[in-house]
Amino acid sequence: MTKTSVWEKRKPTALLVLSDGTVIEGHGLGATGTVEAEVCFNTALTGYQEILTDPSYTGQIVTFTFPHIGNIGANSEDIEDLTPAARHGAVGAIFKADITEPSNYRSGEHLDAWLKARGIVALCGIDTRALTVWIRENGMPNGVIAHNPNGQFDLDDLRQRARSWHGLVGLDLAKETTSGQSSQWTQTPWVWNEGYSDHKADDHDIHIVAVDYGIKRNILRLLAGLGCRITVVSARMGADEIIALKPDGVFLSNGPGDPEATGIYAVPVIQALLKYDIPVFGICLGHQILALALGANTTKMHQGHHGANHPVKDYTTGKVEIVSMNHGFAVDGKTLPAEVEETHVSLFDGSNCGLRVKGKPVFSVQHHPEASPGPQDSHYLFRRFINLIREKRGEAALAE
Repeated sequence: MTKTSVWEKRKPTALLVLSDGTVIEGHGLGATGTVEAEVCFNTALTGYQEILTDPSYTGQIVTFTFPHIGNIGANSEDIEDLTPAARHGAVGAIFKADITEPSNYRSGEHLDAWLKARGIVALCGIDTRALTVWIRENGMPNGVIAHNPNGQFDLDDLRQRARSWHGLVGLDLAKETTSGQSSQWTQTPWVWNEGYSDHKADDHDIHIVAVDYGIKRNILRLLAGLGCRITVVSARMGADEIIALKPDGVFLSNGPGDPEATGIYAVPVIQALLKYDIPVFGICLGHQILALALGANTTKMHQGHHGANHPVKDYTTGKVEIVSMNHGFAVDGKTLPAEVEETHVSLFDGSNCGLRVKGKPVFSVQHHPEASPGPQDSHYLFRRFINLIREKRGEAALAE
């Protein structure tokens, strides 16, 4: 009987097929089946669960540049989508190495089992750095991940599906990730060896209405941790309904898809809200839609910004921060009207990363100051938002 060498090449059980016809063979992980999406790369070293459950990744396949994904397993706490039953977030994932057995005291299950449970199709065993270089040179392609344990694939069909997928331009995905109904949020940030706790909000607390385009949990946790009473509302809620909730401030959340498509219904709401003297703070998609409401334009990026190590300069403080980013569209800073000031800029490519309206308590940023995962350099932006509200209420400011 012939012995099988440990170095013998395994039969491919998964394929990544790009829109130009490129076929990359790998080994399947997670859910079986086929999914079409835009392929991007993320350079973060940690936080793969938060990345894969970030609703902003809806309609995308995430390539992880860090080679060892899954070592710490998966748990029930590191989830970012607001409604896990709906499973918003990345539809596919690409890893370099096989997932090893987890080794972390917080692990509740193997990452492969968690991927299966969430319906995320994944593959490993490919050169993710080469794929990343390809994306940097050619832009984020449309692609298909196919996982079949028996290794049988119809390449002609997969190539056709990759070529014909519509892409993210013109696609409103916020309608899929937004809350179906209004809800209250009380959970505060995670504390080492204690987990999460709840803020016992009352009517005297600062009341934030958070418009949910695909909001991340850690944004809400940080606001609750600052003593806010939070009402999360649908992206479809009208301005009159939001004002009727008597907010002290309005938050515009992150989310997936093309801001111009979501802006068809979101921009008129924001424009109506801006007529009131209410502090407004936007992040990511919320930043982009606010910019559209103010008269600026947005553009599709070549490779996007996805990672937890991006340098951004805050012109209001003169400081450079290392921040978390996740976006494939950006505000064209050159189109900002005269009454709007650019406050933040990416030091990688000079793209716009923040704005504020002169003379009004309205501002937003492109990056993710809640940093889940990522550094906490920009946590001060939440205190800046609260201070705009406290100033209107005649209260002392929090230290930024």
